[in-house]
Formats: sequence, C-alpha cells, structure tokens
Amino acid sequence: MADPSSYRPEPGQVPDSPGVYRFRDEHRRVIYVGKAKSLRQRLANYFQDLAGLHPRTATMVTTAASVEWTVVSTEVEALQLEYSWIKEYDPRFNVKYRDDKSYPSLAVTMNEDYPRVQVMRGPKKKGVRYFGPYGHAWAIRETVDLMLRVFPVRTCSAGVFKRSAQIGRPCLLGYIGKCSAPCVGRVTPEEHRELAEDFCDFMAGRTGTYLTRLEQQMHEAAEEMEYEKAARLRDDIGALRRAMEKNAVVLADATDADLFAVAEDELEAAVQIFHVRGGRVRGQRGWVTDKVEAVDTAGLVEHALQQLYGEEKGEAVPKEVLVPALPEDTPALSQWLAERRGSQVSLRIPQRGDKKALMETVHRNAQQSLALHKTKRAADLTTRSRALEEIAEALELDGAPLRIECFDISHLQGDDVVASMVVFEDGLARKSEYRRFQIKSFEGQDDVRSMHEVVSRRFRRYLQEKLKTGEWSPEDAEDALGGGTGPDAAEDDGRPKRFAYPPQLVVVDGGQPQVAAAKRALEELGIDDVAVCGLAKRLEEVWLPGEDDPVVLPRSSEGLYLLQRVRDEAHRFAIQYQRNKRGKRLKAGPLDEVPGLGETRRLALIKHFGSVKKLRQATIDQICEVPGIGRKTAETVAAALAQAVPAGPAVNTATGEIIEDETPASAGAASDRGTEQ
Repeated sequence: MADPSSYRPEPGQVPDSPGVYRFRDEHRRVIYVGKAKSLRQRLANYFQDLAGLHPRTATMVTTAASVEWTVVSTEVEALQLEYSWIKEYDPRFNVKYRDDKSYPSLAVTMNEDYPRVQVMRGPKKKGVRYFGPYGHAWAIRETVDLMLRVFPVRTCSAGVFKRSAQIGRPCLLGYIGKCSAPCVGRVTPEEHRELAEDFCDFMAGRTGTYLTRLEQQMHEAAEEMEYEKAARLRDDIGALRRAMEKNAVVLADATDADLFAVAEDELEAAVQIFHVRGGRVRGQRGWVTDKVEAVDTAGLVEHALQQLYGEEKGEAVPKEVLVPALPEDTPALSQWLAERRGSQVSLRIPQRGDKKALMETVHRNAQQSLALHKTKRAADLTTRSRALEEIAEALELDGAPLRIECFDISHLQGDDVVASMVVFEDGLARKSEYRRFQIKSFEGQDDVRSMHEVVSRRFRRYLQEKLKTGEWSPEDAEDALGGGTGPDAAEDDGRPKRFAYPPQLVVVDGGQPQVAAAKRALEELGIDDVAVCGLAKRLEEVWLPGEDDPVVLPRSSEGLYLLQRVRDEAHRFAIQYQRNKRGKRLKAGPLDEVPGLGETRRLALIKHFGSVKKLRQATIDQICEVPGIGRKTAETVAAALAQAVPAGPAVNTATGEIIEDETPASAGAASDRGTEQ
C-alpha cells in the first residue's frame, strides 16, 4: 500500500487549466483516468487526509504510485481525451458498464444489390440501416413476419439466394407471397430496392402517409368492384397496424429521443435506456456497473452517455437526450453530442407531461434490472469480495488476491501440447490479458514438465520487464535469466504487451505434482512473493506447495466457487486453442495430398490412429485394418507419409533459438469468443 504523499505533486506544479489526469500503479499500469475543469483543484482533492476520502477513492490513491496529467484547451477536448484513454487503458478503478446481454437489432443491408432484412448483432456496418436494439430476437422476427406481407423484401442468406437463382425457383417465401423473389427476376433490382426503402421508411416512423395511401387504394378497389384486391389491401393494413402496436405510441409529437434512468445503491448502479423514434419505443438496453469510484447520479449519467455515444455518429445520436440528473459539464457534453450528431442536441431533465411519465417507466425498469442483477451470484460485488477474502484466509495470504492467473495444459495423446493462461481481476475475467502457449521443448504426455515450462516462460517475461524499468539489478538478472534479457515486454505508455506485472495468486489445474512444478519454476527465478495453489478436479481439493494434505473448502464456499470458475475458464481456453491447432493440422496435413483419399477415409485414419505421427509409424497391414482402406490405398498413404517431412518449430536464423508462441487471446483464429468446453 503506497502513501499518497510520496507521489503528491509539488505546490504550483499542477496547472490551473482543463485537462485529463492518469493515476498509475507501481507497475506503470493506468488504474484511473479522470478529467477536470481545473487540474489543480481536482488533483488536490485526492491528496487530503485518507479519512476524509470515499473508501473507494482511498483505495485507488493508495494503490497508485504516480500521477500525471495532460493539459487541453477546452472542456470538450478533455471529455474526448478522457473517453479515448478509458477505452484504451481500461482502468480498473473507472466505472465500467456491462451489458446485461447482447442486444439484437433489425438490419436492412442497403449496401447490397438486393437489400436483405435480418436480425443482426455486434458492431454496426457501413451502408446498413439499423432499427432497435430490441430486447429479444423473436420480437424482431414477429414484426418482420407481419411486414413482409406488405413489403416482400428478401430475407434469405446469400447461399439460399444464389441457389434459387441457379435452379430458377424461389424459396418457400417466394411461393407464399412474403418475398418478391428477385432471385428469379420477378422484380427488378430497382423495384426491390424501392420496397426496401419503403420498409425502412415505415420502420423509421413515417407510417401515417403510407397507411393513408393503402386505405385510399382499398376504397378505390372496392368502388371498382375488385373485391379480392380490396380484401388483400385490408389485410395488409391490419398487418401493419399490428406491427405498429408492438411499439406502443408514447409521445404524440413524433419525438426522436433517448431516455436514461439510473437505479443505484452504495455498491452498484443500473442504467436503463429507452430509444424513442417517431414517438414510439423502438428499442431498450440496460447496463450494470460496480461503483468502484466515488460517483453520484450525475456522474453515472455522464459515463453512460460516453459509453453509448462514443462510437455513434449521425442519426444514431437523437435530437433529444433526457436524463434524471444533469452532469457537471453539461455544456461540454451537449457540444460533444452535437459534434457526434452534426446538429444541435438537447440534453435536459423532463419536467412534466408524457416525457416525464415515460421517464418514470424507464426508472422502474432500471430498479427491476438492479434487483435482478443482485440475484446473479457471479456478478455481485459483495459476493466477489467475500470469495476473495475466503481464498486469502484458506491459503493464509497477506491480503485478498486481486489478480489471479490460472494455467492449464491441453493435448491429444501427447500431440499438439498447448497451455493457457487466464486472468481474473477483482473476481472478474479480464479476457484482454488471456495468453496461449505452444509447448515445444519436448513431446509426450507430461503435464508436470509442461506446467514448469509455461510458468517459467510467463514469469521470465515479468522479470525482463523489471530489468528494463530498473526495478531489478543486472546481477539478479544474470542469476535468474542466465544473462539474457530477451525481448521487451512493455512500452512506456501504461500498456504492457505481455507479462509486465505479477499476480498475487497462481492457480494451476492439477494436484501436488503440478503445484510443485509451478512452485519450482518460481523459485528458480527467485520469485517468492507470488502464492501458488492447485485445484484438483477429482474432489475439488485445493493443494498447496509442500503440503501432504489438501485444503478442503466447503462446497457452499464462495471462494471455492471462484476458484472453480477460474480453473474451468482456463480449461475451456486451453481446449479451444488445442482443438483449433488440431483442426488446422488436419486440414493442411500430408493426407490432403494423397490421391483418391476423401475426407471420410482421411478422418477414419486419424480417428483410428489418433494422430498423423502414429499413422506414419504404422505398417501397411495396420493401415489396412481401418474400415474402407484397401491395400492399394494403404500403400499410397504410407508412401505419401514417408515422403512428407514433419514441420518443426520455427527457428530464429540469427540466434538459433526456437521462436515461442505466446499470443494474446484476441490474436489469431483461436480467439476467446468461442464457447467450446
């Protein structure tokens, strides 16, 4: 725990002007970003008596080891820079909103030759019209199903569209009148695009003119005694009215607005947002956050505005933003929103009428969201704190392990041996710092040696960073690293690229042997301030180095539950990487070059022998034992494998050293977005 007076700026050193400041910890990691109209006044508030600070603010200033600032010209520039740095550094003491779920939107791909209506999630794409977000995907599909009767726009995938064009027959929707079938030329591209534009206009709220036109056409058809046409138009009008009823009219003046409401307690806050377009609620979303900094309702609103509109531009920012409390820098925020939209934006508190009544509805949703969130065990700040305290007590640690790293080994019968490292901070997964390792120093099923290697590699990088920053003497480096400093592990901007700071606790997936290997790796590097434990799957026992008996935590223990989540996440991430590597090897292996060997028999060979390596060692008679493989094919396979040279590890031609593969979770094909268990 640092003394804030040790890094307090000298009197008169901090300028009295707008700017953005950053607190860094002892490892140069940015832990808090803030902005201020006057940097001098704001920073002075942090260096008063700790007893007078909010508990979370006191924790932040005692965790920090330095503070720095950047002067800007205006409050708007400070707001923009603060948002950029929060997004870049992801500081642990800043408010971070977490979506309750992934919200789908109704999307119309106007950037395609034949626009398609579909449900879409994720980042917005250029040239696509979006409506929503909606609470549920089924709500979008119900609305689209009603509207396709009137606007028969294409909804099929590119593959189905191409297939129908090849065979000259539309899909089922084309036969029942819910698609204009542009794939077979029933309408021209221009006519289909006009249908898509009408669909978008109706969804954007311009409904009155279109309904009036349909009603007029229905009356004209009835007068001309075209009763079937009139009945069809009547049904179309009914379908559109039912679609409109799904988004109740709440504001009579066709307002475009976003309404924010906040429900909070001492530890957490929930934000609910209603998107009103054309006087109707077109979408809803909600965020929940831990109040890790001393922030009031106005501050929460400011953070929510930055979160929602930081990546939005144009019409995605509405003309009116209604909030429960005005932020301190309301003029600067209004100007920032206007720049995002390209025109004036009104930021205010509704005082009366329909808008105030709707705000009360949004607030009730926020209260319900907060109550529901508190029932979720893993996301409860109080529960997480109790779990960390239980772990510290059971393992006899000096303090709660705020950063936990867990390692797991995965392989298939000794082939494709890989390892994973997952990181949990304050009881929550920090996926941007996950890492993957290829184990290349030996072959075979030896989890103990693999664990020793991966822990050594991870902490060798940490020691190299300490040497670079001067926290470690060259003599110590000579003893632990053998004189090699290796590649730089971080840049001097608060964004370590690999392993620049240590955990308080290392968890390994396994029992006594794996724990002993990890502890030995740390001792060989001279690291004695990192605790080690292992979690065995058999009885969920916690093993400590040098202990003959495990620590048995109660099954209802929050600490055991957290350790299980950490271990299971490491196991999932390792298996995902291992399967990805194996899939690539099978797709681009020597068997692909064998003439006459299809995928079915190729997979049968791999399944029978377990790997290409073992298949290469098999005799022709053994290969013939695989169902569907004749002697001639077996001879061809054996000859092809004999000619193929197994690929070895990559080698640095300058130094002769093996190039290690230690990549962050976001790199490559094996990203952490998978759910493979």
